[in-house]
Amino acid sequence: MPAVVSDRFPTDGRHGRKFIAFGPDGKLYFPVGAPCNVCAPDPDRYANIMRMNADGSGLEVYARGLRNSVGFDWDPRTKALWFTSNGRDNLGDDVPPDTLNRAPVPGLDFGFPYCHGGSIADPEFGAMRPCSAFTPPAQNLGPHVASLGMRFYAGTQFPAAYRNQIFIAEHGSWNRSHKIGYRITVVMFDANGKAVGYVPFAEGWLQGERAWGRPADVLVAPDGSLLVSDDAAGAIYRIRYRG
Repeated sequence: MPAVVSDRFPTDGRHGRKFIAFGPDGKLYFPVGAPCNVCAPDPDRYANIMRMNADGSGLEVYARGLRNSVGFDWDPRTKALWFTSNGRDNLGDDVPPDTLNRAPVPGLDFGFPYCHGGSIADPEFGAMRPCSAFTPPAQNLGPHVASLGMRFYAGTQFPAAYRNQIFIAEHGSWNRSHKIGYRITVVMFDANGKAVGYVPFAEGWLQGERAWGRPADVLVAPDGSLLVSDDAAGAIYRIRYRG
């Protein structure tokens, strides 16, 4: 039977959905989004990633300053937490970017609502704290692409160049003049673990200005293929490499 282990979280509908996963430390991690487009809510309650023990004890904020993070994973080599976050709306078609972030230790602040994309001061809140006060993104993504689920590729089916790279499901924009996203992208890293590339991997859900599907998450299957969930078409796709 299901059992409630904690009921201490906000119930706001906006950015209220949770992605949950157990980390290498055995703790359960989950995001709590900001209940707004841009605002300065209680940082101990909103706009963060939290963690707790499996029985609900030990609740704490792991990372702050995150408008809306919906997907994360741990680097299989370093065990550092990586996650996507969605940028604010109503600053224009091309700003700010969504972001891919790295939090190897607890306590880092990634800037929301004061700074976006590591260098863009918010017109309302930016004068209160400079961008230099925060941890910058590891990689800026496309503007308004709605980056959601992400995974390190730890399989062996794909070519070796994809090993330990990050695949991201981009759900797609909703209020941009011309739609963007609706695809799977990959962030590539060099030998030192620094992000050096951000490119499309699988496209086709967006045809002109009409989208027939919206990728929401990715998962590496036991055989090394990549599973993609689509919450608009109600489907799960499998991407395989045949050589």
